[in-house]
Amino acid sequence: MGPGRANRERSPAAAIEAEPGRSRLHWWGTVLYVPVLYGLGWLGSRPLALAFPGWRPDQVDLAGAALALLLLLLTLPWRLRRAWGCTSPWRRLGVRVAPRAGVRAFLGGLGSAALLLAGLVMVALISGRGRWQGDLQLPELLNALALVLGVGFAEELLFRGWLWGELEQQLGPRRATGLQAAIFALVHPWQRLPGLEAMALLVGLVLLALTLAGRRRRDGGCLWGAVGLHGGLVGGWFALQSGLLQLSPSAPAWMVGPAGSGPNPIGGVVGWLGLAMLLVRRPQR
Repeated sequence: MGPGRANRERSPAAAIEAEPGRSRLHWWGTVLYVPVLYGLGWLGSRPLALAFPGWRPDQVDLAGAALALLLLLLTLPWRLRRAWGCTSPWRRLGVRVAPRAGVRAFLGGLGSAALLLAGLVMVALISGRGRWQGDLQLPELLNALALVLGVGFAEELLFRGWLWGELEQQLGPRRATGLQAAIFALVHPWQRLPGLEAMALLVGLVLLALTLAGRRRRDGGCLWGAVGLHGGLVGGWFALQSGLLQLSPSAPAWMVGPAGSGPNPIGGVVGWLGLAMLLVRRPQR
């Protein structure tokens, strides 16, 4: 294997920091770590239903997810030090980087998300299956911003940070990249859709996970570009559907994505093509 190929196959963590240390990872720890945290978050949120009887079940579940995320943030440094032999956990995960590099990567990810969504909007408008309204109220805008930072950071820390790092150390970089994409896709609710729509969304989720992994690799291991891309897609699509863009009920699923009145654009052909273009994009020299 030549030096060029070896460099391309380095893990995202190694691109930031090559640390000495002895890994003590075991597959059962990788499998159980997040489910245990999620279970603790779920249990910890149950008393809230008694303390706040007016809360809906989904609000209690959301509080449980927030508690699980807090537990993840608190325990990740301990796990990386103990199981990875890592002395700088947040740097190894790509969270702690030079401020300028982090901001540049984050804005680059947001820009890529904006381009992908703009392509979908243009296809909808040109085909007559969408109408631009340009009406976004402040509560919806704040919700969209919360999705950019909340969903983008939480899922990227979990999948392209912790999970990818653990799999890479146990399986190697190539297999770890594919497996993190498969796990990311399978844990999302694609199976609620019928037949071909479910398969289309599953393919889109795999493409998204591979694209996000490629984004982190191109950013030299910095996680913030993937956060911007992921959060930008989620928050941007929410903003579009909350008053900026009205899609026709006759808009085909292959164009705007499956799920009827609340389509997921990464499950349509336009979304596939946009993700594929981002996936094959080469880093700038």
